[in-house]
Amino acid sequence: MFKRIVSCALICSLIVLSLCSCSKQKERFTETYLDYFDTASIIVGFEYDEDAFKENCEFVRKQLEEYNKLYDIYKSYDGVNNIRTINENAGKQPIKVDAKIIDLLEYCKSVYGITGGMVNVAMGSVLSIWHNYREIGMNNPDAAQVPSMDELKTASAYTDIDKVIIDKENSTVYLEDPEMSLDVGAIAKGYATEQIARSLKDKGVTAYTLNFGGNIRTIGNKGDDTPWTAAVTDPDPNSETGSVMKVKLTDQVFVTSGSYQRFYTVDGVRYHHIVDPKSLMPLNTFTSVSVVCQDSGLADALSTALFNISLEDGKALINHLTDVEAMWITADNEIFYTDGFKNIIVEE
Repeated sequence: MFKRIVSCALICSLIVLSLCSCSKQKERFTETYLDYFDTASIIVGFEYDEDAFKENCEFVRKQLEEYNKLYDIYKSYDGVNNIRTINENAGKQPIKVDAKIIDLLEYCKSVYGITGGMVNVAMGSVLSIWHNYREIGMNNPDAAQVPSMDELKTASAYTDIDKVIIDKENSTVYLEDPEMSLDVGAIAKGYATEQIARSLKDKGVTAYTLNFGGNIRTIGNKGDDTPWTAAVTDPDPNSETGSVMKVKLTDQVFVTSGSYQRFYTVDGVRYHHIVDPKSLMPLNTFTSVSVVCQDSGLADALSTALFNISLEDGKALINHLTDVEAMWITADNEIFYTDGFKNIIVEE
């Protein structure tokens, strides 16, 4: 009888503890890092205790630091062969690199095919010219100039992605053309975001959002099992609300490419950072293009590609892909989106 009483008491205690555990709600925590990919990296997560959140943040931070070093085209790091190292050895020798660089560049070649060449990481020779002119124009508007077409066309002769030779077996990358260089800015941040998100999911993490410079990758739903929401920024600097709408996301990615942040002006014309591979110029057809899908690297690349093609061609491209939606804001502030995009708009 005594054993039965003890057993019943123990079972009751376990039930009470289970009920208490179930009634405890996950809390919302936030962490921000400013040292990676030249942008703010914001982590939002729901956990029962802050220690678990901090542990996951450190897990993310270490990967951010590694990807930032590997994919950097401007800086060198002791003991690291990165994208800059590859560029510095163009036409000289193959460079042995980390598998994360091999994987990125193979993905970049795949994206080149998907977008019909509208996202080309071998365009470094052209993009570096625009980068230099843009930096001068932003820092000293009185000295702002537009590069000559002769200068751009000369540089465009060194943008053949087939001359990026990847030897996966030996883990080397070689640029055959000594005048060419890689610029992975249209894909690298999104690709890194996706890899980090997947590694978090492999750990069993749910109810998190990674927002790396506006590249938003959600993992599951929020702590209360409702979808995450993200605002579509209004490109109009005089906007009263700051956004044109909100979208709901569950295990999805939301990425926007826009002409309203990094730009300079010459004779009243805006020259932003998204350069069309065909005309070699920044186009001003759209002020914003947003993509929602399930892969952050693909969303990053598509938002760039869609910026440089017509609305009709852009819709056709999206319609050939699975689980991808897009929205465009034109220079005249007109809004267009794919058929499925309306299903994720938050009605307010």
